[in-house]
Amino acid sequence: MNGKNRSEITMGLKVNIVLKKDQKTGKLTTGLVKDILTNSSYHPHGIKVRLEDGQVGRVQEILK
Repeated sequence: MNGKNRSEITMGLKVNIVLKKDQKTGKLTTGLVKDILTNSSYHPHGIKVRLEDGQVGRVQEILK
């Protein structure tokens, strides 16, 4: 699961996201999903979420 489909993402899920400031380097940030910000069912760069610590980015990986 790569985080491009909204149906794969639920509140409280542990994910790796890329923050806007880290898009050039690809540095990932790990956290738990608080809110899903993308309304469409699919996004090629990853669904945008807000983590519980307030950071916003696009999901790159869904962690177990």
